This record gives sequence, structure tokens and C-alpha cells, in this order.
Amino acid sequence: MVFLIINQIVKMLLILLLGCLCFRLKLVDEAGNKMLANLLLMVVNPCVALMALQTDYRPELVSGLLISYLLAVATHLFAIFLSHFLIRKADGSSGGRGVLLRGSEDYAVERFSCVYSNCGFIGIPLVQSILGNEGVLYLTAYMTVFNIFSWTHGISLITGRTSFKEVKKGLLTPMIFACFTGLILFFARIKIPQVPADAINYVAGMNTPLAMLIAGISVAQTDLRRMLKNARIYFVSALKLLLIPLLILPVLAALPISFNTALTILIAAACPTGATGTAFALKFHKNYRYASELYAFTTLLSLITIPLFVFAAELFLR
Repeated sequence: MVFLIINQIVKMLLILLLGCLCFRLKLVDEAGNKMLANLLLMVVNPCVALMALQTDYRPELVSGLLISYLLAVATHLFAIFLSHFLIRKADGSSGGRGVLLRGSEDYAVERFSCVYSNCGFIGIPLVQSILGNEGVLYLTAYMTVFNIFSWTHGISLITGRTSFKEVKKGLLTPMIFACFTGLILFFARIKIPQVPADAINYVAGMNTPLAMLIAGISVAQTDLRRMLKNARIYFVSALKLLLIPLLILPVLAALPISFNTALTILIAAACPTGATGTAFALKFHKNYRYASELYAFTTLLSLITIPLFVFAAELFLR
């Protein structure tokens, strides 16, 4: 399984490099990348989620799905708690305790980046390559919780206030609609007719290449030299990619749940920070360049860290 995910990540890396090349050759610009990201979030990802739920009804799948929802909520709450205490506001009183221990003026961006992972862009192709539609089925639970939390707690974190209008907007996203529609069809045991199902599957098949092209274009827009000199990026990335999944792993190992369910949750938690952080920072006038650097840096590092956690899952979750 480790070799399978390494092969998948190498393929994704090649597409990511192609995205970088496309940006350097001016085949697509920043505005075009935002349009591609909207296409992925609003059309392609919902198609993937909907078709993942077009599977035969089995009691064990229902059990795994419900467990996935509970674990997704618990994982997000844990990450919120941990990031709140490890990433602090700048207070000007930290003296010489080092850049990593000082509070940050961009603490909201950093906390958001630690809590909310790229479970759609990166998680779907990885889980699908290892566990197939069953894994994606469980991942839809994580993605649904991600959307609800990011458009409620996430917006409150970034803006410093709670906006009912933004919360309502977030709960009416195509992903939420696709997940709930898929659940209704799943429990009602209704299958989409063959012709429209094939058309939706064609669109869903765009997920991996489109996601990695977007990631590559985003990486190409960052100032790598400046990014690599920022010690805070290493600190936040270590929290997101190493500490949080590392603390979740023994909990998953101790629970009486299936390997497929546990591995799906672990991969989702180990994914790099989500592009949603950059979008929210841009929308609400926060440091979107820093958010973009965190997204790019954790995306690159996750190509190394995710296989490590899959290897650990083989040892401890079986």
C-alpha cells in the first residue's frame, strides 16, 4: 500500500510541476487559477462526492459513514483546541524567546491553516487510489464536516466576528448539497440512470489532474526564497503535517473501527492546509500572501509526510 501511495504521489507531483510550468509560460495567470479553483470546488468535487455515494447499500458502510462523521467532528475540534494554545496572538512581550515561540500578527491565518486541510484537492485522489469508492464515501463525511466548520468557525476565526450571512452561504455550497443529495439517494437505495451517471463520472474524473494543476500554479506564484527564510512557516507546517496526525494516530489505533475508516480519517487529517485559507484571507483582507505560502509549502512537504503516515497506518491500524 505504501508503494501504491508513493506511485500516486509521484504522478500528482508530475502534474503539479506541469502546473508550475504552465504559469511560468503564461498559459494561465492568477485570475485563471482562481477560476479553475472555483470550477474544482463548485463542480468537480461535488460530482466526486455524489458518485462516491452511488454505491450499494450495506450495513457496514452505514456504520463506517456514521463513525467517519463523528471522527471528523472530533478531529476538527481537537485541531481547533491545539492550534488555539500553540499559536498565539502577538503581544509584544515575548522578549527573546525566539521567533517560533512569539505570538504572531497573522495568528488567525496560521490557526486556520492548521485546522483545515486540503481533504478535497489532495485527499480524494489519494484515498481513491488506495481504498476506492468506499474510502471516498467515508471522506465525504470529513469533507461535509470541513465545509460546515470552515464556513462557521473558520470565518469567525479569520474575521474576528460571526456573520450569519457568510455562515448561510457556506451551508448552501454545492459540496454540502451534493453530500446530502448523495446520502438521500444512498439510504433510499436509488441509483442515478446510466447516461447522466456516466456524464457525472466524466466530470469527477477531472478531480486529480485539475487539483494538482491548481496546486502547481499556486506554488509557482510564491516567492520560494522568501518563503524558505520564514521560520514561522516551518513551525506551522510541523503542527499541521506532523503533530496533529501524529496525535490522532494512536487514538484511531485504540478505537474498534475498520482499517478503511481509520486510514481515511488519518489521510484527511494529514493533508496539507487547504486553499480555502488563501481564499478567505483574500476575501476578508488578511495576509493572503502568507496564507498562499503556507498552502504551497505544506503541499510540497505533504508529498513526503503523507506516505510516512500511510506506512505508520500499516503498522498500527491493521
